[in-house]
Amino acid sequence: MWNSPSEFFAMGGYALYVWSSFGVCALVLLLEPIVIRARNKLVVRRLKQQVLAEQFDKKGSQ
Repeated sequence: MWNSPSEFFAMGGYALYVWSSFGVCALVLLLEPIVIRARNKLVVRRLKQQVLAEQFDKKGSQ
């Protein structure tokens, strides 16, 4: 279908759409685990704070 590497990279005139789509997809695949890890750390930190606050309240009411 393609006679040279330049024709392959040109993608029949749709290179901008095709390669930007691949780029956006790769970016999302790279960023997703980072975002999930950050959210997980935030949730764990908030839960630890909540547990400490509940323990403090229990000690204060006794």
